[in-house]
Amino acid sequence: MEQIELEVASREVLGKKVKVLRRQGITPVHVFGHGIESMALQCATPELRRVLAEAGQSRLINLKLNGEKTPRTVMVREIQREPRTGKSVHVDFYQVQMAEKLKVEVPIVFVGESPALKLKENMLVHDLNKLEVECLPGNIPASVELDISSLTDADQEIRVEDINLGEGVTILTDPEQIVVKIVLRHIEKEEEVRGAAGEAVVRAEEATPPTEEESKD
Repeated sequence: MEQIELEVASREVLGKKVKVLRRQGITPVHVFGHGIESMALQCATPELRRVLAEAGQSRLINLKLNGEKTPRTVMVREIQREPRTGKSVHVDFYQVQMAEKLKVEVPIVFVGESPALKLKENMLVHDLNKLEVECLPGNIPASVELDISSLTDADQEIRVEDINLGEGVTILTDPEQIVVKIVLRHIEKEEEVRGAAGEAVVRAEEATPPTEEESKD
């Protein structure tokens, strides 16, 4: 998997003055972690947006700080966004220790085609979009690919306990939790409701008293 890199620089502008940086296309960030001193940094906003979109909060990032020969391995811990626009205004990075296990949430991606969906009365409902896992930083999966081609009939489901991520990755999410299932749309009931509504309209029209002109006719 291609490594994700982000160039950052030391930041001297702090507090409310960081608004000036944002107007210049620069986003303030922080780096913290076990055994290291928290650092105030900054980076180009367009580059940061690209990295955030690619890495999410589960992939490792090589943070290249000016003056340091070796990149720092970090993960996104928190993103502060502007309420009205949703744009990131501050990002916290957590510097990981490659020999220290982490608890992270990994997105679930559905692959394959469910034969059950060939029938119009069936629909796919997913109750879970992420899995919480624990593993070493180097073993964190970018995503969990879940094949739904095994779902052939209504009422079939896939639970967390049916997912295997291999050695070195422990799933912390409740094993009984349903991830995805096939349910009936209840089309017949919907048609009955629409039919009943139509009959009600007809009865209402029949019950409407005639106008004077209609009476004369």
